[in-house]
Amino acid sequence: MQAMQLFKPAPVEELPLQPVDLNVPQPASGQVLLRVQVCGVCRTDLHICEGELTPPHYPIIPGHQVVGIVEMLGEDVQGLEIGQRVGAAWLGKTCGKCAFCMRGEENLCPQARFTGFHFNGGYAEWMVAEAGFVYPLPAELSERQAAPLLCAGIIGYRALRKSGLQPGERLGLYGFGASAHLAIQIARYWGCEVFVFTRSRNHQRHAEALGAAWVGAPDQTPPLPLDRAVSFAPAGEIIPLGLAALRPGGVLAVNAVHASPIPEMPYHLIYGERVLTSVANATHQDGKELLELAVKIPLQPDTVTYPLEDANEALLDLKYSRLNGEAVLEIGTILE
Repeated sequence: MQAMQLFKPAPVEELPLQPVDLNVPQPASGQVLLRVQVCGVCRTDLHICEGELTPPHYPIIPGHQVVGIVEMLGEDVQGLEIGQRVGAAWLGKTCGKCAFCMRGEENLCPQARFTGFHFNGGYAEWMVAEAGFVYPLPAELSERQAAPLLCAGIIGYRALRKSGLQPGERLGLYGFGASAHLAIQIARYWGCEVFVFTRSRNHQRHAEALGAAWVGAPDQTPPLPLDRAVSFAPAGEIIPLGLAALRPGGVLAVNAVHASPIPEMPYHLIYGERVLTSVANATHQDGKELLELAVKIPLQPDTVTYPLEDANEALLDLKYSRLNGEAVLEIGTILE
């Protein structure tokens, strides 16, 4: 099978992903073999390729927003059928037994394993996945629509929930990439007024087209205090700015798997019962809820497609904010 594999991290300008021809993997007990159709390109993939996140071993095939067809069932797999279209997301496996798993916080499981990080992901023609962690995909979603939902959508949805966003509240979004362009659609569906902070004029125009009430740079003061805010930027310097924009009692959720250090800041920025929280991964239930909501709204991801062999180029475009929405690798046959 053809795949794009990372042998060692490097700046994406140096094209760290290398094309390889590998044997098709075989599913173990409890796993399924997927024939990959498309795979979304996530900023987490960029962090992995550039060495800001270090997988347990190299080489590794990135990719955790995978839409594929079930081609083979491992032993003891129930509830899935050969020929079924499913999605595989970042959360690939948990222990199911620890205190975190038992109280519905499997995203914090110490034994959690992640797609395209602990085991090979979707930058390939075939991959294996744990049967209990794939998502049967609604027929209403095309492959290109579904791929961004499997991380950008899920984690954006969780971030809104962690912020405590209520219908009709005022929301701030810092950074406006793949996740934020879906989060604004959810927030608008809930009747929220959305303020977007981004330096990119192109992203500002994208936010306006999706219904933002106000757009500006991260260091600008919004015209009204925010009830909730989510930072999607991997930049610690955003945190004091986001806190300063909140009303007393407001919440800032930081949705970044990797970020630069948070600078020293005066206490008054968090005084007044303002809350700062992180968003760590997502649960399988988050994904189920998001996919149901995506059909109901309906969510409309903006995508730019690339062939598998251009995965490095897609990561470069992501790194330099040349995309509106998300890059998607087209790998197998998809239905229009």
